[in-house]
Amino acid sequence: MVSQLLLAPPEEVPPEVDKAVLSVEEGRRVVLVELRLGPGADPQTVRDQFNELFAHVFRARNRPPRPIPVGRHYMRCTLAPAEVQRLVQGGARPSRAAAERALGLIYHVWPDFVVNAHLDRSVTTIQADAASRTFRCDGTGVVWAVIDSGIDAGHPHFTSTATLSASSVASLHRDFTITDPAQPTTGSSPLTDPFGHGTHVAGIIAGRAPADQAMLRIAANEPTAQGLPRWVARDLPPGAALSGVAPGTNLVSLRVLDKDGQTLSSAVIDALDYVRTVNAGGRDLVIHGVNLSLGCGWLIRDYAAGQSPLCRELDLLVGTGVVAVVSAGNLGAGVVGAGVGAAATGATGDVYGQLSTITDPGNAASAITVGSVHRYRPHTFGVTFDSSKGPTLDGRLKPELVAPGERITSAATGKQAAGVPALASGPSDPSELARYIEDSGTSMAAAHVSGAIAAFLSARTEFIGQPQRVKQIFIDTATDLGRHQFFQGAGLINLLRALTST
Repeated sequence: MVSQLLLAPPEEVPPEVDKAVLSVEEGRRVVLVELRLGPGADPQTVRDQFNELFAHVFRARNRPPRPIPVGRHYMRCTLAPAEVQRLVQGGARPSRAAAERALGLIYHVWPDFVVNAHLDRSVTTIQADAASRTFRCDGTGVVWAVIDSGIDAGHPHFTSTATLSASSVASLHRDFTITDPAQPTTGSSPLTDPFGHGTHVAGIIAGRAPADQAMLRIAANEPTAQGLPRWVARDLPPGAALSGVAPGTNLVSLRVLDKDGQTLSSAVIDALDYVRTVNAGGRDLVIHGVNLSLGCGWLIRDYAAGQSPLCRELDLLVGTGVVAVVSAGNLGAGVVGAGVGAAATGATGDVYGQLSTITDPGNAASAITVGSVHRYRPHTFGVTFDSSKGPTLDGRLKPELVAPGERITSAATGKQAAGVPALASGPSDPSELARYIEDSGTSMAAAHVSGAIAAFLSARTEFIGQPQRVKQIFIDTATDLGRHQFFQGAGLINLLRALTST
């Protein structure tokens, strides 16, 4: 009932494993206690009983911080290895009665893993432009949650389409960022994005750039003659426009990543549980899909792939009718393993790197897990070298799909835009300048798939609330790139073919 990592003294934990778990003062680590909820049990009653147990076990002056509720099934605690053992034993002096009381309330104690953040020509690659012209599907009427670092509501990309301010979503934005794991979440800034990742992801899904070219600043990464990286200003070709894959989709910002692009898995679990609450457990679907362009490691010796608390919460959400699109991760080069505790500190002599590098929650069975390909020449260049590869370690095919993820142009803000000369304002520039920048990774690929599915659902509304059917439609209609299925899954997403097949 306890992950062995949490019982090991800090000096005995390998560095590559230790960095996956947040450690705080006095040798304590942040952990997730999964409560034992029997059939018909009231979660609040079980939480109250756990708090009573916690207060009974830890009565000394140097007691750990009080537990914080997470979702419906978990409590976030900050405990040292000896304190974890004392809690599951029911006290400092173990007895059978005390242990039985603890066992009746605690199902498992997990690490609270550290989670990290993982469109012009790319829209054509997935046939979104042709689909929009043919089926008039721009995402109108569909609501998508972006679980990320926030979305900058002041960016002009989102204002003309009321992406974030429409009545259907204006009151739904939430901030789940954790400033102190020992304290309840008190964030109140879901529509800001100091890190910049969430705004870039959101701009790929929805929204539209201002039509006035004078309002735009676009930074492209063009290497120098010596191959050194360099940001240069780029102009759009005549007649071209920047927009999300489904520009009419309304977005809900669920901020979990902090200003440095990190969070804990408990914050993501809280966000997933919030979507279930908004949707009344599936009885009234307000939010139709979620995008998670983030991921974390998982304990390969504690549970099978896809069985972590984060993956199970995602599966519960999909079971209520919500589509879940997740980035596969950027560990495909085999530099570090997705499974914490694996012998994965590098490609030790294996010139092919390693497979099974999908991060959680991409290992969840019901997730649509997405890898990355070149933005407009995927048949030539194939799957991006660092896009995480399958299969899952329990033998399931992942990723399901691939989509453009290399040098994708989208909305820029926060740290992502700071210090880029090509995005700097000049004395004659308008005050509301719309800044755009290139970024790469499976985060961007997942956003393409979220946008494509939102567009699909706006034209095929009968499939709203049927995430597994939607997943199968896009798998069946994907374009085979001729790469191994552990790299490309079913292939490149094709929105036009998905629409014509239904």
